[in-house]
Amino acid sequence: MKNTDDQFYIDKIKKGDPSSYAFLVNRYKNMAFTIALKILKNQEDAEDAAQESFVKAYQQIRKFENKSKFSTWLYTIVYRTSISKLKQNRVPVFSINEDINENYVYDFSIPQIENLLATEQSNYIKAAIGKLPQMEGLLITLFYMNENSIREIEEITGLTESNIKVKLFRARKILEQELLFLL
Repeated sequence: MKNTDDQFYIDKIKKGDPSSYAFLVNRYKNMAFTIALKILKNQEDAEDAAQESFVKAYQQIRKFENKSKFSTWLYTIVYRTSISKLKQNRVPVFSINEDINENYVYDFSIPQIENLLATEQSNYIKAAIGKLPQMEGLLITLFYMNENSIREIEEITGLTESNIKVKLFRARKILEQELLFLL
């Protein structure tokens, strides 16, 4: 039903009703922002990239040919816009928390996951995803949080299927290590 809804509004836009674009923006703004944030690691830059991507998508909507889902096409624009913005803004950043993590001793004696609320679990998972390398964090977000298929992720990122699978595998291993204290 979602794709047919999208097509209805896309057709209205192509026929000259620009106000229909608001429906598509509202539907996809959260994931567009999430993708941009995973790449740019800065809320303001991510908001700018997401907004710029929606403008680009609107300007190019006549070129959308339904060869993929609208969301895949849009997320490809968000991905490329964010990567471009990242290259423009490249500034070296150093983490001050690495020494703290290296000296921390994990206590595995008490399973703590039962004691955590769902929101606390979610916060730990988001923090662990945030520690992943940029591409792996993006792939985890697209695959698990947005439930994109490997093929859709290929279209969005331009990576090969095997490369995506390898990066997802590595990311899951890193997440497993980061979240061991929850066991």
